[in-house]
Amino acid sequence: MNRRTRTAVAAALLLGLTAGPLATAAHAAPPAPAAANAAQGPDTAALRAALAGLPDRDATAALVRVGGNGSWTGTAGVRDLRTGAPALEHARFRAGSTTKVVTAALVLQLAAEGRIDLDASVQQLMPGLLPATFAKPVTVRNLLNFTSGIQGGDGFGDTVAEEYPHRFETITPRQSVASGTAKGPAFDPGTRQQYNNINYTILGMLVEKTTGDSYAHQAEVRIFRPLGMTGTSFPRGTDPRIHGAHHRGYQLIDGKPVDVTEWNMSDRFAAGDMISTTRDLERFVTALFGGRVVPAPQLEEMFTVPDVPGATRSASLERFTLNGREVWGKTGARPGYHTVIAATRDLSRTLVYSVNSTDAKGDGLAVVQRFGLPAFNR
Repeated sequence: MNRRTRTAVAAALLLGLTAGPLATAAHAAPPAPAAANAAQGPDTAALRAALAGLPDRDATAALVRVGGNGSWTGTAGVRDLRTGAPALEHARFRAGSTTKVVTAALVLQLAAEGRIDLDASVQQLMPGLLPATFAKPVTVRNLLNFTSGIQGGDGFGDTVAEEYPHRFETITPRQSVASGTAKGPAFDPGTRQQYNNINYTILGMLVEKTTGDSYAHQAEVRIFRPLGMTGTSFPRGTDPRIHGAHHRGYQLIDGKPVDVTEWNMSDRFAAGDMISTTRDLERFVTALFGGRVVPAPQLEEMFTVPDVPGATRSASLERFTLNGREVWGKTGARPGYHTVIAATRDLSRTLVYSVNSTDAKGDGLAVVQRFGLPAFNR
């Protein structure tokens, strides 16, 4: 692409994102699907349709990998609105709360080694972390399955627009935990399920206390390196960059796409600071469900939803029923990046995607419906 053409494409992309869908000529076409068994494989027509038209107002790029009985990969969109350069199949991205699945796996490994008792309380294991208002024991299992009653910590705002001016500032994990626990319990441990990050921030701190090592290094030596997840890592400290080939992330603020790629995510820590690739996450979910990461007795925690009203989550995963098929998965969202990992327990179908959503911190329903559900259509 020469400079004049590249400039014209970039201008069209920016215009399209602020005014509506783009003309077909500006799209980066998804590749042809890999060979698959038509009767058992994923709905490739629906998957191709999901990627058609990128970039558009809702997303600038998408990477999709479907495996199991039949496989399919698709790459569409652009990695940079300024240049119009096409999306990269192996691009790195912020994986958001899919980090929690790694954290749960680390804790369950340590439980299998007899180094963490899932029935032990935070009050016992980490004296002084919870204030006296937490009179009832909060167990490690309560943290894993979001039944702790601990309220979320304070941040820099409730929306991406509010947080954006503070994107290079730092809230430490300990500060986040202190601000959440200071509010007192929202409910008695084990009586309700409420999803938030603070449970997994505390679990990351517990991993560090138990091992005498950093959470990031434990994830590397226990999971990333053994599984060959060469594109997966955590930022060093407060580094706001994504190192290696990656897509720019954009958020619509006041109707215009704002580049939100560089962002200090250190407060997300063990709850959402991971950077990865779709290939790596596919390796991870396949190995995890296949019993090669967490031993079988402890792995059951990941497929056990607590018996409390309205609960749908286990230790880091959420249970869904799609077309009569039970699926376990996890979403992840950071500004500019929306991620999903999901699979049937028998691995007959797996899904990993990264979508550069322009409203990644919204409810995510439209993104899941467009890029996720077609993988489980049949």
